[in-house]
Amino acid sequence: MLLALAVGNTNIHLGVFAGMGDNATLVRDWRIRTEPRTTADELALTIRGLLGADIEQVTGVVALSTVPSLLRELRVMIPQYFAGARQLLLEPGVRSGVPLLVDNPKEVGTDRVANALAAHEIFGTRCIIVDFGTTTLVDVVSETGEFLGGAIAPGIDIAVEALSLRTVTLRKVELLPPRGVVGKNTVESLQSGILYGFAGQVDGLVSRVRREVAGFDTGEVTVVATGYLAPLVIDECTTITAHQPYLVLDGLRLVDERQRQSGRARKR
Repeated sequence: MLLALAVGNTNIHLGVFAGMGDNATLVRDWRIRTEPRTTADELALTIRGLLGADIEQVTGVVALSTVPSLLRELRVMIPQYFAGARQLLLEPGVRSGVPLLVDNPKEVGTDRVANALAAHEIFGTRCIIVDFGTTTLVDVVSETGEFLGGAIAPGIDIAVEALSLRTVTLRKVELLPPRGVVGKNTVESLQSGILYGFAGQVDGLVSRVRREVAGFDTGEVTVVATGYLAPLVIDECTTITAHQPYLVLDGLRLVDERQRQSGRARKR
């Protein structure tokens, strides 16, 4: 079994895959809260608790982290607690098979690289990836799998937190669709502004990408949503055509497979 870990700024998404290649199946996945001060030992204990006896079946570990402090801890934890398993940490310099056509490839978050790889593998078309996480990412992938760049905006949680911190009379609300776009009370007004406002932002960015990026104005383009906050807003977006909640985990699995295949090729 392959253990995949994607450490984000808000959540750590873990998944276990059984099988390889076209037969690979995500058996289970979990989300746990990201704590930047977590140590390698604490992280390992959490993973052991989630996996239980299945931890003995782990033959490979692939991981990424957008949190620098936890990237250091992953470097310690993986060799120490999974010494007998195949190990891969996706970070700048590791070949993913995704050409990064940007000014500074080292600045591109490894979660964005994994998303791009998985989206192209799954859909095989030009893709616009909307990742609803701590930030809202709108990334663009060419027909041949090149990462062309993207847009970064504050995420839904950040916006809600800012509203509650910077205004005296407004409070956090449950993000549910209101009765209509014109709220009849403070709660509905907040829900309308957040849900429909973010949906409009995403639709606007996607539409602008399709107008301005060569080749995206005609032909097949998949607009895929992912990220832990995607279920809150994708029903209000008119441009989203697919939802892939495990995109980053699939991307990590694909990076691991490509590394294994290139390793076999070198041995020959």
